[in-house]
Amino acid sequence: MSKRHNAKYKLDRAMGENLWGRPKSPVNQRSYGPGQHGQRRKSKVSDFGLQLKAKQKLKGYYGNITEKQFVRTYTEAARRKGNTSENLISLLESRLDAVVYRAKFVPTVWAARQFVNHGHVLVNGKRVNIASYRVKAGDVVEVRERSRNMALVLEALQSAERDIPDYIEQGDRGFSVRFVRAPELAEVPYPVKMEPNLVVEYYAS
Repeated sequence: MSKRHNAKYKLDRAMGENLWGRPKSPVNQRSYGPGQHGQRRKSKVSDFGLQLKAKQKLKGYYGNITEKQFVRTYTEAARRKGNTSENLISLLESRLDAVVYRAKFVPTVWAARQFVNHGHVLVNGKRVNIASYRVKAGDVVEVRERSRNMALVLEALQSAERDIPDYIEQGDRGFSVRFVRAPELAEVPYPVKMEPNLVVEYYAS
């Protein structure tokens, strides 16, 4: 098993939730945390602890986002007009790797980042290899012609494990999508409850 998979499954167990809704998640069999102290009786968690967990859960869900990138995204969300929590989710879902994952071009958010970095994705006909690239409403995101026969892509497209959300419009035999608009929190198909309001409190405190 790769380090990437180990990190992903360890995060599931640390959070005590199956963050991506994957059937192979160890949380499905063991709901306690990793390590020798994972089964200790849990003490009452402080407000700060709840906020930190919410931040780690949301940040971890999007794969390899660094703390620096996440803070930058939060700062942009706070700067915009409107609800900061909703703005944060909209910005995260507008990342190119997130759109690639939602479009079912790849099976996991971790694979989405690597898929973009390796140059397999076009945005409005131009190759973009920056996972954090912000997709705008109306942009067309597609798998490069030469990458469409990859086993990874074909497996993901045929999987019934998850559905494509309404804010992403599928086209071209599943190899192309149009990003209709940045979504609200209630529209995002998270397998577990996300609490961006606690993330806002964490950074605002």
